[in-house]
Amino acid sequence: MLLLGIESSCDETGVALVEGGRDGLPRLAAHALHSQIAMHQAYGGVVPELASRDHIRRVLPLAQSVLAEAGRDLGEVDVVAYTRGPGLAGALLVGAGVACALAAALGRPVMGVHHLEGHLLSPFLGADPPEFPFVALLVSGGHTQLMRVDGVGRYELMGETIDDAAGEAFDKSAKLMGLPYPGGPWLAKLAEAGDPAAFKLPRPLLHSGDLDFSFAGLKTAVLTQTRKLGAALEARKADLAASTQAAIVEVLLKKSLRAIEDSGLKRLVVAGGVGANRELRAQLDAACAKRGVRVHYPELHLCTDNGAMIAMAAAMRLQAGLQQPTGRYAFDVKPRWPLASLGTPEPQFG
Repeated sequence: MLLLGIESSCDETGVALVEGGRDGLPRLAAHALHSQIAMHQAYGGVVPELASRDHIRRVLPLAQSVLAEAGRDLGEVDVVAYTRGPGLAGALLVGAGVACALAAALGRPVMGVHHLEGHLLSPFLGADPPEFPFVALLVSGGHTQLMRVDGVGRYELMGETIDDAAGEAFDKSAKLMGLPYPGGPWLAKLAEAGDPAAFKLPRPLLHSGDLDFSFAGLKTAVLTQTRKLGAALEARKADLAASTQAAIVEVLLKKSLRAIEDSGLKRLVVAGGVGANRELRAQLDAACAKRGVRVHYPELHLCTDNGAMIAMAAAMRLQAGLQQPTGRYAFDVKPRWPLASLGTPEPQFG
């Protein structure tokens, strides 16, 4: 079975082909990605209307590129999968509309896929795929969650952010420091030249006794520190970046270790854009190695939003018998969609 996956939930347009069989793990045949970073930089953040319009321009050329790379014809596609949510409503509608139009023209069924499930299952695309069960740390955009994962579609929420997510803490703190958009990678790069102990910043909910997160207070502390520094900010910016990153990483690290301890499991999956952070990976690897815990990450180029994870999630849901593609081409999107709600099959529309 050949699945075409389309991702358009925010500011990346992704298209991929995944080959799925009855047995064994589905295989990535080809994928292509276009990032809108350059377009949104002038505004300091994602402009939803511009994002939607750019998806319209990019998705079909990317699909043609993927088919050419894989040496496949559009008529060979068996299922068209798309991101149904969560995400920006307009951006989601572009991917859903294109997917359903393609499927209708081909006479093939479609599948709506959960964006976060795509991230959750993205490590299965790599050379070292995990085995179920495992604890997952999902750190993607506005989402920071710890999940117990017993199989495809079998997700138990252990903890989540009650306000800002880790990615938002990186991006908003970077913006307060005057760093370009998107701020997270710029802050992480700048932190390499700084002292992580230079500023005493809060670690919200670190000792709360549960697995929930909160990063809004950290952002406020960074704002306060930038105002205190005033003209001296430029000279101390690397130290402030390193201290901010250290606070975020410590919370993610200790909450993840607590989740592993509470679950009794010996595997941790880290997925989402923040999962590409080098300091987070280094500290998780070191701490988990001491505890005999295996850590799995997506390939670095698959940490951000991409079509490969959408096609992969669709293929794995098909294999697990959790969802069947539909020949009904009316569609909806779900800008807000809890991942834990995926335990049972649901219709694609209605």
